[in-house]
Amino acid sequence: MSVFSRIGIPCAALLAMSVSLGGCITSSANSSLMDARAEAPKPPASRSYMAVEDIPSDRTPALTADEQSKLKKELNAVRDRQKAAAKAQN
Repeated sequence: MSVFSRIGIPCAALLAMSVSLGGCITSSANSSLMDARAEAPKPPASRSYMAVEDIPSDRTPALTADEQSKLKKELNAVRDRQKAAAKAQN
């Protein structure tokens, strides 16, 4: 192997990487890394979140009364079937 291939290729790769990464680091004379916090936008003074105890007035129930009673009957029937199946196994 020649000296260039042993030393030159790694040096060329290192030079290429440093040049390509050098573009990521930009600095201007008027700013520093500490100025980044000063330039950040300030958060709003008041939040527009709703209070915990406030409930929206336009809520509609997820199920109607008929649907609720039907669902309760179905759940009771499933529970009874499971109880009967458990008793049959024991």
